[in-house]
Amino acid sequence: MTTIHATLGARDYAVAITAGGHNVAADEPVEHGGADTGPNPFALVMSGLAACTIITLRMYAARKGWELGTIHAEIDHRRSNRESNVTRRLRFGAELSAEQIARLGEIAEKTPVTLALKPGMAIETQILPSLP
Repeated sequence: MTTIHATLGARDYAVAITAGGHNVAADEPVEHGGADTGPNPFALVMSGLAACTIITLRMYAARKGWELGTIHAEIDHRRSNRESNVTRRLRFGAELSAEQIARLGEIAEKTPVTLALKPGMAIETQILPSLP
């Protein structure tokens, strides 16, 4: 289980986040009323998708004995109304066969974050008592 703690203080949209002992910031860009002190929430989600993708591919390649070299992921996320479209581009530092590239593409579609995002998630909201 992962527990994330997020706190919004006096600044308009600057959020301090603690994730597994790591400090992260989130904010909105200036043009949306924020101070741009960190990535916006969707950028954080897309960062998780990119990281999960390349970590999973590295793990898979290690089991297969494949050398991938440096793995680079580029994620484009576009939102319009209630729809989100994501384009994920992957590059590898090593020369790969057509078969390896095809298999890595299949694996990318099955990473844990990919599978969680594709169908949506059940989110339960609980309102707790006020902070002291």
